[in-house]
Amino acid sequence: MGRHRSDPRGLARILIAAVAVVAALTLLVVGGTALVNAVSGDPDPDPTTVSPTPGEGGQNKAGPSRTPTSASAVLPLVITVTGPATAVVVRVADTGEVLTQGTLSTGDIRKYEETPLQVVATNGGSLRVVIYGRQQPAKPAGQRGQWFVAARG
Repeated sequence: MGRHRSDPRGLARILIAAVAVVAALTLLVVGGTALVNAVSGDPDPDPTTVSPTPGEGGQNKAGPSRTPTSASAVLPLVITVTGPATAVVVRVADTGEVLTQGTLSTGDIRKYEETPLQVVATNGGSLRVVIYGRQQPAKPAGQRGQWFVAARG
């Protein structure tokens, strides 16, 4: 009838509480790391924004750039994503070589020196396309956009 007895379940309760505390601390550390990466602008590598090694599935030979330069006026093609993320395919028209294939996020900029190029975007209204320094007319939002960059010379 005593209230003070040795209870084997007491140790299990303490162990469960300790595991819960460790799990909560792990979530805080992972969440804090993700927040710091999101705020600092250093995203994790994404196959659509890094150059692949030979044999990888995704292809993207144009490196990402976040800041426009004055040299962009002389480049054959500069693509800037100004709207929602959209799927984009850029290929060399003569050879069919794919330079970029994947989803580009808002703010992404791609610059290309090769010509001739074929460009197709799922949502043409999300892109600002500059061909040889001339901004192309905007496409309707939500509709497929296509552009062709002819070779100069």
